[in-house]
Amino acid sequence: MDTIKRYLKKLFKLINKEEMKILPGHLSFFLILSLIPTITLIAIICHIFGISTMDILNFASTIVPEAVMDLISPFVDSSGNGGMLLYFVIGFILVSNGAHAIILTSNTLYEIKDTNYLKGRIKALFLTILLMFLFVFILIVLAFGNMILGFILDFKIFSNVSTLIYNLFIYLKWPIAFFIIYILLKLIYTIAPDKKIKSESVTRGSIFTTIGWIIITAIYSYYANNIANYDMFYGNLSNIIILMMWIYIIAYIFVIGIAINVSSYNNMEETTSDKTD
Repeated sequence: MDTIKRYLKKLFKLINKEEMKILPGHLSFFLILSLIPTITLIAIICHIFGISTMDILNFASTIVPEAVMDLISPFVDSSGNGGMLLYFVIGFILVSNGAHAIILTSNTLYEIKDTNYLKGRIKALFLTILLMFLFVFILIVLAFGNMILGFILDFKIFSNVSTLIYNLFIYLKWPIAFFIIYILLKLIYTIAPDKKIKSESVTRGSIFTTIGWIIITAIYSYYANNIANYDMFYGNLSNIIILMMWIYIIAYIFVIGIAINVSSYNNMEETTSDKTD
């Protein structure tokens, strides 16, 4: 019992640090910002393979709120321009500031001295790729997966198996998503600090964040699929505000996961030290 009390005391102490209060908002901002280079990259790839951007916009308009479409349409329409690739590179570098903040915060909480700036930025770019993949995976598969699959299955070619495929997706998407999210989170939590961290020390935080993300995304998915109408409060901005709230919450859960991992790491170090003594 005393061990649990000490663990919780250390955990709450970590959560109340100034860095922990700032990072969720900082990270959520760059997650939102990551939508633009991600959309731009998808549009550039489609342009290379001769896929019509109008088809992309028409498909996206069936699942994405109208106010959000008004923001992303210019990036899809302009993707054929050579200068758009430059904007993508610049945007990607800017987005990496969020991952760099995770590295700096992890170093602070683990009480690790920061390594050289260039090495940190290179690592931040790699973490950004992982975070963007995670974010897009959750958004497409968990949040809007039902609507996307339903749209695809409306084609006549799937008429005989549409119900079977849809039911399989409903039953399998959550356990498969849990596994993928957990593995990627564990990788991110392990390599973020500028110090070799044992994989088992980030297990609790990874599980907590995975479960938290799945629960909050299930709630957001229910809203997106069944409600999606807060116009009486916010007008056309309602869906954007809900989307931003969802992103902020998953960022906050991610940050708490860091604190849980640091607390577990410190306990493992203390246990090892006691055994040595």
